[in-house]
Amino acid sequence: MISKDVAVCLEGGLEARPLAMLVQIAGKYSSAISFESQGRKVNGKSIMGMMTLGLDEGDSVNVIVDGADEREALNEIEKYLRAGK
Repeated sequence: MISKDVAVCLEGGLEARPLAMLVQIAGKYSSAISFESQGRKVNGKSIMGMMTLGLDEGDSVNVIVDGADEREALNEIEKYLRAGK
């Protein structure tokens, strides 16, 4: 299991379209993927769960990945979240 705090650099934060893309990225991997912010932890492959985090541009989120392809998953998720930088 690995985890990393990542800043959301996407302009406008994780609104509907960027959030759907993030969930799609997470879904490509066999690893369990969770996001934790402000004391809430949700399944990164659940669009409804992810929506409850309400992540805005500049917010930090802890990405937790556990599984065979965890490094690849974390790297792609981090790259996506930092795309606006």
